[in-house]
Amino acid sequence: MKERVKISIQGAVQGVGFRPFVFNLASELQLNGWVLNSSEGVFIEAEGEKDILEKFIFRLDKDKPAISFIQSFESSFVDFKGYTDFNIIHSENNGTKTALILPDIAICDKCLDEIFNSTDRRYLYPFTNCTNCGPRFSIIEQLPYDRCNTAMKVFEMCDECREEYENPKDRRFHAQPNACSKCGPHVELWNNDGIILSLHQEAIEETVKAIKAGKIAAVKGIGGFHLICDAGNDDAVKELRKRKQREEKPLALMYPNIERVIEDCEVSELEKRLLLSPESPIVLLKKKDKHTTLADSIAPGNPYLGIMLPYTPLHHILLKEFNLPVVATSGNLSDEPICIDNNEALERLKCIADIFLVHNRPIKRHVDDSIVRVIMDREMLVRRARGYAPLPVRMNESMPKLIAVGAHLKNTIAVSSDKNVFISQHIGDLETPEAYTAFENVIDDLSNMYEIKPEAIACDIHPDYLSSKYANSRDIKVIPVQHHYAHIISCMAENEVEGNALGVSWDGTGLGTDGTIWGGEFLKINEDGFKRFAHLATFKLPGGDKAIKEIWRIKAGVLYEMFGEECFDKYAYLFKNIKENELNVVKKMLMNDINSPYTSSAGRLFDAVASLTGISDKANFEGQAAMNLEFDIGNTKTDDVYQQMVMECNNMLTIDWTFMIEEIINDIKEKDIPYISAKFHNTLAEIIFSIAQLSNEEKIVLSGGCFQNKYLTEKTINLLKNNGFKVYWHQRVPPNDGGISLGQLTAAAKQINKEKEKCA
Repeated sequence: MKERVKISIQGAVQGVGFRPFVFNLASELQLNGWVLNSSEGVFIEAEGEKDILEKFIFRLDKDKPAISFIQSFESSFVDFKGYTDFNIIHSENNGTKTALILPDIAICDKCLDEIFNSTDRRYLYPFTNCTNCGPRFSIIEQLPYDRCNTAMKVFEMCDECREEYENPKDRRFHAQPNACSKCGPHVELWNNDGIILSLHQEAIEETVKAIKAGKIAAVKGIGGFHLICDAGNDDAVKELRKRKQREEKPLALMYPNIERVIEDCEVSELEKRLLLSPESPIVLLKKKDKHTTLADSIAPGNPYLGIMLPYTPLHHILLKEFNLPVVATSGNLSDEPICIDNNEALERLKCIADIFLVHNRPIKRHVDDSIVRVIMDREMLVRRARGYAPLPVRMNESMPKLIAVGAHLKNTIAVSSDKNVFISQHIGDLETPEAYTAFENVIDDLSNMYEIKPEAIACDIHPDYLSSKYANSRDIKVIPVQHHYAHIISCMAENEVEGNALGVSWDGTGLGTDGTIWGGEFLKINEDGFKRFAHLATFKLPGGDKAIKEIWRIKAGVLYEMFGEECFDKYAYLFKNIKENELNVVKKMLMNDINSPYTSSAGRLFDAVASLTGISDKANFEGQAAMNLEFDIGNTKTDDVYQQMVMECNNMLTIDWTFMIEEIINDIKEKDIPYISAKFHNTLAEIIFSIAQLSNEEKIVLSGGCFQNKYLTEKTINLLKNNGFKVYWHQRVPPNDGGISLGQLTAAAKQINKEKEKCA
């Protein structure tokens, strides 16, 4: 007896060839019915014998397209209707928008073979794609994901492309960006006055010649522009740094193939898989000791390189022609968002780029390259953007509709819909008008995409953050969330940790509930929120934010906390490189308590030790000194630790680091810096272990920018695990402020749900 089954599937099932997969499977099993794409997901009705329908249901999940994933799968058997064939029905645009938008995906092997096959009609066509690859998030305007709702709607398909697009058995069936050289986008080479120099393949070849000649090219990709130059030309790299106003921060590289990467770097199996994955992020890889042809100025003093492989057809063609690694850094000025429009790029990047390789496919939203580091043999996202955003974090329960506006640095925003929390692509530091405009645009974009009309908006408790000011300017309920609590709740949400836990939140800065600057926090998490259980002892930051760049000031603050004003005479040799007038100003600040806020920041303690050991007295970018301190460990092996003490005062534990600093000062006279740095890191891990033992909590959650540090994170995790603790750390959501929006939203949802329970 024949029956009918109704199936509802939600998840990443649009733009991945899911409907042709269903059609072909139904045809193979000789079932009748239909499949429909909608803004809510994929709906299927199929008729046939019961055992065949059960096989169909099983294989829908088992054999689904590789780049799809299913969040919910509901099926029910109903009365037989009598369909005579199986059809793909046109998409519907109604109902609540819950279908997931896939990130932009790297070119697949089949498309790659085509663009380098001289007999194929897409030979060297830089916008080749299929249902298994290509742009998604960067071109979509609204759900459902159909061509008329994307940037590709302006390109009318030729007969050959239309035939592929409408054939369910073709891998380009409903591939929304489908195109070829006859009907699709094309590239142009402009000079920096916007005059067209060449078109199509000639434009790419001329770009390669210019890069080989030491020029800087602005190249438009999927989610924005890259600034590209020859990675082996030190003069070109230095010129790029000068023009981009990026003094020492490492520059990302793009290699032509994985074999060249392995020549220059140590590459584990996981790192290799990440480089070759559909997400194709920048992966932080350790350089090999042998000399490479790369310019020294790419990552000064850094044993790691940030490397990606070509992920679009255009990049593949460009790198195949060049056949050497190139610098491929974000197309922006410092602290500005990446450029996405041709004329905008010409205006904003004219002072940096010599030439512009542009194309006429509109980019609907900026999407930077994602950055990944492997820690404890797992991937950890440091920047979440292309390849990952805007895939959601799935919650166990339905969420109220909310918006969270994130932090001031490394900003992302988050919105909730049903059980999904959608985290935006990386926006960056809200330091410029351009960055703030991008921030506002992303909020509007993601809210409109999922038709979010929020009950409330969550933000940081710091009233001067631009994100907080935005929240407070809206005519809606505002829920402020403490910065370090948001870090911990973010990690717990990602790892599906419920109940009580001890959260270790270590970073550079965040306003505490007592009005001081926190950053070395141990928070006991419970259903009601958090209690500050312990923290690093505080010290002054003379000059406030200025001390973050002139880190010798932090050293002065630490020594002043230990010895008072006599520290400047007792340890005068530690300030020998500082101008006398500048040192006198800092003395007065500390002695008279002028613009010298107290902090418990672990990040700032890293800065103090970096300055004490002579690694650096200044930082040209956030976290530079801490990174250098980690890198200086090198291959040093030691389990030695410095002395530290835990004190109790007013039901609060305080970690006294003064003994450690004294011992470091003594070690400087007779020990090498790699040993001191390793011992310092070991001590920090030991501090975390000591507080964990005192907390009576089994679950330990690690979050905050300090846990981007591979040595510290792995040392801490191993120490805790070996002593019976359950340890949780970040993977797909950054531990830095890029993960704050998820924590804010989760904390706000808890608060709203409790309020509703009280009123029920």
